[in-house]
Amino acid sequence: MMICLTAKLLDQGHTFILHLLNDSVDLLGQNLGRFKTSGLAPAARNFSEILDPTIPVKSGRHVIFSKKNANDLRKLIDKIGSVEGIVVIDDEADYASPNSKINSGTKTRINELINQILGETGIYIGVTATPARLDLNNTFQNDSHLWVDFPPHSAYTGQDVFFPLDNKVDFSLQLLPNSGDEPKYARSALFRFLANVAYLNKYVNNSEENYSFLVHTSGKKTDHKSDWSVINSALNDLQDPKSSRFEKYVKEIWDVISTRYPDADVDELTRYVLNNITRNSLIIINSERDFSLRGASATNPSSLFTIIIGGNIVSRGVTLENLLSMFFTRDVRHKIQQDTYIQRARMFGSRGGYLRFFELTIPSALYSDWHRCFVFHRLALDAIRQKMGSLVWLTDQRIAAVSSSSIDRSTVDLNRGEMSFAIFDHTREIEKLVTSEKSSLQLMEELSQLLGDQSFPSYLRKYILRTLPKQSASLAFHPTGSIVKYTDANQKLIERRRGFIGTSDLQKGKYPHAIHHFKIYTNGEGRARLFYKFEGNIQFIKNLRNDT
Repeated sequence: MMICLTAKLLDQGHTFILHLLNDSVDLLGQNLGRFKTSGLAPAARNFSEILDPTIPVKSGRHVIFSKKNANDLRKLIDKIGSVEGIVVIDDEADYASPNSKINSGTKTRINELINQILGETGIYIGVTATPARLDLNNTFQNDSHLWVDFPPHSAYTGQDVFFPLDNKVDFSLQLLPNSGDEPKYARSALFRFLANVAYLNKYVNNSEENYSFLVHTSGKKTDHKSDWSVINSALNDLQDPKSSRFEKYVKEIWDVISTRYPDADVDELTRYVLNNITRNSLIIINSERDFSLRGASATNPSSLFTIIIGGNIVSRGVTLENLLSMFFTRDVRHKIQQDTYIQRARMFGSRGGYLRFFELTIPSALYSDWHRCFVFHRLALDAIRQKMGSLVWLTDQRIAAVSSSSIDRSTVDLNRGEMSFAIFDHTREIEKLVTSEKSSLQLMEELSQLLGDQSFPSYLRKYILRTLPKQSASLAFHPTGSIVKYTDANQKLIERRRGFIGTSDLQKGKYPHAIHHFKIYTNGEGRARLFYKFEGNIQFIKNLRNDT
């Protein structure tokens, strides 16, 4: 996508295109390498390749890569000066680029330097899977009306696979207790990984392949060392038949294979593990320096059994090839951020070829929070895809949309409490259904069929069906309202800065147990929107700048 976007911009006459990436040498090399092998003309170059004074940048065409590193950006600015009409393509745009000092009247270094590069005539294109921070931060005055949704390729496995709304998973999900961090859990996850690699290479693959196992710890280096010790000890014991734990661990692996793969020769696969156990690589990733020292082995497993131990440093950007297992050692005891945990989903990618062998081992509470994170994310993305403009982001007591320091308090409403969907034609059939005596659940299903997925998103309906403590009584459809007399509403877009659903609209006397509320508002010209309000601990955050 990035290569094609760059090619299109060159075709349109843009002469200087700058790609910004996270401050990771490995990520820079991974992306720059793909560009250089694409055949794109002009060939992409690292910013350091143009620093020589003899290389002109004011003429010709240039595709330049740079890390979002203050020193690198300053060197680049010193070289290129002011470039008219420069196009900045910001990968992982919600990371480092937003101004986390937005409410103090100052700017963070990276934000200020990118602003300097853009100047008065530059064009900014941010690319991210988690745009909430960009929206709520008003990063580089981005306009959500102009956002473009880029669908994943057909081989991609993402949120619908790993966090399905119907809870039917096509991979191995191992839920851990929410308290305690016993070494046996990590060991068992390791043994299952070894068994899966053995089966894949003996019964599935045409040729032997290497695989990786990611152990995601807290951000503390002491925890990395502790987890390393557990895994390393188990690997050493499996290599030493004289170890007091050798027989026990071999039996555990044999039992895993016997249970999981009844079609296989259990002894053969167990021997495969033991005969190849020395072909392991145990990598601790504490920093970007570790990534650069490890080279490709950190992202593309060079050993049959590659185990990577790390925390936040492996949470963004870099693709982990042939990732077969993930193990989360600890629950999060504070609010988790949607953008961080969505980016932390390293299991996403082209896993289709071995998806049924993929395993996620995780504390049950963390998986539940993570799952809800993606439910909230889906609802917001639906609004983006429908060109809703001013978007709504959801949070609750356990999940924050973004870091609070990044929210532009001058334009963002933290308590709007409602969301709406695509405009539709308000017909007699719709009104007849809304005023009928049908149960709220039946009404929801029939109304969704009449309005279609854009005006009544399927993800919202599925979410509601999973959160009905009083069944049908938890859901209310209220009489249609008109906005004609609202002087502060946008009559054409059927939007209002303050929202429409007030306390009196909730009809608490008639619907005392309702937590999900729906109400249609019309503009008197035959057009309408469906509005949704949730009464609970979910908070809706909206950027009001685009309403004006």
